[in-house]
Amino acid sequence: MHRFTDPAETPDELRPCVVTLGNFDGVHRGHKAVLSRLVEIGSERGLPAVAVTFDPHPLAVLHPDRAPESITSSAIRDDLLESTGIDGLLVMEFTKEFAQQSPEDFVRDTFVDGLRAQVVVVGVDTRFGHKNSGDVTTLRALGEIHGFDVVALEDVGDGERWSSTSVRRALAAGDVTAAARVLGRPHRVVGTVVHGHHRGRELGYPTANLSPDSDGLVPAEGVYAGWLTRLDLAEGELDRTMPAAISIGTNPTFDTLDRRTVEAYVLDRDDLDLYDERVVVEFVEHIRPTLRFDSIDDLLVAMAKDVEQCRAVLTQIVHS
Repeated sequence: MHRFTDPAETPDELRPCVVTLGNFDGVHRGHKAVLSRLVEIGSERGLPAVAVTFDPHPLAVLHPDRAPESITSSAIRDDLLESTGIDGLLVMEFTKEFAQQSPEDFVRDTFVDGLRAQVVVVGVDTRFGHKNSGDVTTLRALGEIHGFDVVALEDVGDGERWSSTSVRRALAAGDVTAAARVLGRPHRVVGTVVHGHHRGRELGYPTANLSPDSDGLVPAEGVYAGWLTRLDLAEGELDRTMPAAISIGTNPTFDTLDRRTVEAYVLDRDDLDLYDERVVVEFVEHIRPTLRFDSIDDLLVAMAKDVEQCRAVLTQIVHS
């Protein structure tokens, strides 16, 4: 996949093309429906498929107080977009000056002059240009002027519209199962394993603690069943993806209330040295909320129960 940042520097092999536009935060099933149709139309017409997105999120520039927390980092978003089969990704820097573009100027500069778009595929709620004044009707009118077709797809969903907002809402509630239904995969956080207080090892449950700057929206506090995948191993090496009990919280039993941490205990493994490794933590099912225990013994009883519940959940997935 070609990744570039200026429509004026579009690689020749990507012009003309079919194109779509969006923020694509999380690259959920709604996004994938649009991208799948884009790739399909590109194949039918013998044209490359290109997605156009922005960095940072427009609201982070125009209204920082209202900007949503990103579900994924831009790097992970780009990897997920590449996996959909698109041929090119135009990531445009969003600034206050850029936001002043009229819908007509944006379409002419980006879709027409830059990409030489033959077809533009969007969702019916797509907005663009100064103060989001452009919509599908605007796009169709401009298509008639500049010679491109417009394909507008209806919202998709299972009971409710699949959206980045619904994913954020589910994660804020700790409902990682609902988030996965919209994403089409378990939600993930990617980070480097760092040293913590080593209490897990002392208690017999050594955990991989993710660095505070990890990529991905952290779900609500609680205990989750999930997977830990090591990224630094060579292809084919063992111990790549492993079942895990994941804890998010501030360790209230020990009064360490400085910040939330994400830590994962790989089931039945006390021999792993993951420090300084990059890992992916995926959240499959919420087990229980974070609790404060009156004693270490009570905590150990709860942790043993957590591990068995995680094992049951993950075993069922493996054998389903």
